[in-house]
Amino acid sequence: MPGWTGASLADSRRGADLTRQGENVGDDKEIRSFRLDVPDEAIDDLRRRIVATRWPSRELVPDRSQGVQLATVQELARYWSTDHDWRAFEAKLNSLPQFTTDIDGVEIHFVHVRSRHENALPLIMTHGWPGSVVELLGVVGPLTDPTAHGGTAEDAFHLVLPSLPGYGFSGEPTELGWENGRIAGAWAELMDRLGYTRYVAQGGDVGAAVTDAMGRKGPEGLLGIHVNLLAGAIGLKDKLPAESEQERAAHDALNTFTTDGFGYFLEQSTRPQTIGYSLLDSPVGLAAWMLDHDTDSYYKMSRAFVDGQPVGGLTRDSVVDNITLYWLTGTGASAARWYWEFGRFQAASAAAGQPPPAVSVPVGFTTFPGEIWAAPRSWAETVYPGLAYFNEVDRGGHFPAWEEPDVFAAEVRAAFRPMRTS
Repeated sequence: MPGWTGASLADSRRGADLTRQGENVGDDKEIRSFRLDVPDEAIDDLRRRIVATRWPSRELVPDRSQGVQLATVQELARYWSTDHDWRAFEAKLNSLPQFTTDIDGVEIHFVHVRSRHENALPLIMTHGWPGSVVELLGVVGPLTDPTAHGGTAEDAFHLVLPSLPGYGFSGEPTELGWENGRIAGAWAELMDRLGYTRYVAQGGDVGAAVTDAMGRKGPEGLLGIHVNLLAGAIGLKDKLPAESEQERAAHDALNTFTTDGFGYFLEQSTRPQTIGYSLLDSPVGLAAWMLDHDTDSYYKMSRAFVDGQPVGGLTRDSVVDNITLYWLTGTGASAARWYWEFGRFQAASAAAGQPPPAVSVPVGFTTFPGEIWAAPRSWAETVYPGLAYFNEVDRGGHFPAWEEPDVFAAEVRAAFRPMRTS
């Protein structure tokens, strides 16, 4: 089989093979079939590198305050090099309809699963960092076939799951400017190219920022959005209510993140190229960097490896599937560059004194208790005046679709239910 095909797919991608079907590859609007088939040599190389890891000494504290704990990463590495089955993940991904198409000079990969139910509502969902389409696979069934997962046919969605530019199987941007607004425009073009004239959008983490931008741009056909991270809270921190106990707790969490949990964000928003050299050279270094995102998610993932007790969908296999996807595609640096683009755009907007435009569509928001900052309703209403839907659920964290797919799917159904007839 041929290697990665297309000028936008970097030669550095570690030998993963791609089958693309269709003619006229140069046609900007063509949609091509995608199938993943990684050569054995790439998997063998990965395992050799894991075994050859040079380990640091053990941390001097009993928690993660010095970083990802040695016992966690060593057990992850052991499992990764001896027990993990990449072919099982390949088969899972290849069982879903996947495609690529060129938008604004970047080849965009996406999963596209149409529901069997009549009048299903098209939904585009955007993943985050250090996630990928892996974090969303658990909700494909519940959202496209709700009658098989405790819902009704009226709750069905046609699901579009794109890989962000520079992430996973999408191409890497070769020019500056791929911030949230540009990605939002690409997603609107993708939905138009798929023939969807009415649709909704959802996102968390980076996906929340992109989905927010979609709501503010208000492309034709977008009926509403749902997000599960209040991405605008950082910029509005001093303006957010802090009177109730819940509001003060959210402030404490936000302050803790921006002082103690902000290392990856600061490095990627200022020096993504620098960290990229390590992320593309050491698989264990990549794994540790990806685990060190937020306290709640870290301890849940660590528990899956050290104690063998996964929390929901955060299993050893799914965590390693996600890390392996980054490794095989060589996207550690290109994914990190989104943070640089985000910081650059935010700084330019602040310097120009330009507040973001108002959201022009209904907004739904769900607070998950393990989120980095679990936003109270007052915060969501500050960022989104006229909030159309709000709910606080009793479990789930920063990656709710991954961790608690059934809870997450129920929230997406509830948030978009009133918008189906608008």
